[in-house]
Amino acid sequence: MTVVVRAVAALAADIARRSSKIGDAVTVDQDRVLDRSDVLTLEKPGIWSPNRSCRLVRTADGWIAVNLARESDRELLPAWIGCGIDAEPWRAVVGAARGGASRALVARARLLGLPAARIGEVRAADFEPRLRRMGAGPDRRRAGPLAVIDLSSLWAGPLCGAVLARAGMAVTKVESPQRPDPTRRSTPALFERLNADKQDRVLDFADPADIAALRAMIAMADVLITSARPRAFEQLGLAPESVFADNPGLVWVAVTGYGWFGRSADRVAFGDDAAAAGGLLRWTARGEPRFVGDALADPLTGLAAAAGAIRAVRRGGGILVDAALSRTAAGAVAQFSGVGA
Repeated sequence: MTVVVRAVAALAADIARRSSKIGDAVTVDQDRVLDRSDVLTLEKPGIWSPNRSCRLVRTADGWIAVNLARESDRELLPAWIGCGIDAEPWRAVVGAARGGASRALVARARLLGLPAARIGEVRAADFEPRLRRMGAGPDRRRAGPLAVIDLSSLWAGPLCGAVLARAGMAVTKVESPQRPDPTRRSTPALFERLNADKQDRVLDFADPADIAALRAMIAMADVLITSARPRAFEQLGLAPESVFADNPGLVWVAVTGYGWFGRSADRVAFGDDAAAAGGLLRWTARGEPRFVGDALADPLTGLAAAAGAIRAVRRGGGILVDAALSRTAAGAVAQFSGVGA
């Protein structure tokens, strides 16, 4: 865990320093930010993730991480490995992977939208999000606290929004009635922890009038936080080119599994498989990988995204903050691997 502890300490110091320059200095609780044990039943990390949805699986030529976080992921198994579905699908997964090549297995999973990754397939020199200029820059639309629209869900994006709220920004969490943030029902205490300081608004993303209302909100916002993949926004008519044309001073914080740009932009990922993709694991004396914590790519990326958002705000906006779970994990390993995970 030393890599993670040092990465969190570095991010906490960065956030405290940067937030003090735009509003209230934010002190990150470095122990609590990684801990969901008070809201989830978690086991000791090992070949399984603590929440038991993700498993490290040996293939013919290495190891992969497979995450069955959703019921729909289990339903994809027959198409992925040609097995039937029963109450315990992992036996079939382990058996099929043993004779398969890791690249081929992950490539097929990716096509199906199943979260899977080769161990250490993503490399990065640091864990800072990539900042890309998308708009002309300063175009502040109103006085008062910076306005943040938080469309994200689960852990990383909402954590970013929570940090910005504590820095004094006015954060509004927007949810669709058809697809609310899953943590609202599954882990209400975690939802409250991440979203208590935000205003709530419900908009139906299938309703053209509500999409127009959302577009108007974003056009007046200073920061937008998202955790969906690019094609979701293209389908809503909210591609970055269009959004930044309406609001050239916006800071768009895009939390994804593998980055907003490039061939992996629409690849599915969650915190545990993304951590494995970035190599944020330990290795046993027998050369076998093991998890070191609970969905660690999520809280690390949430903090990194918040620091990146503040940095982009101070540059005047017009920036897309590209915060990738797998790249953040890989960057933490690169910066602190000298002390071991």
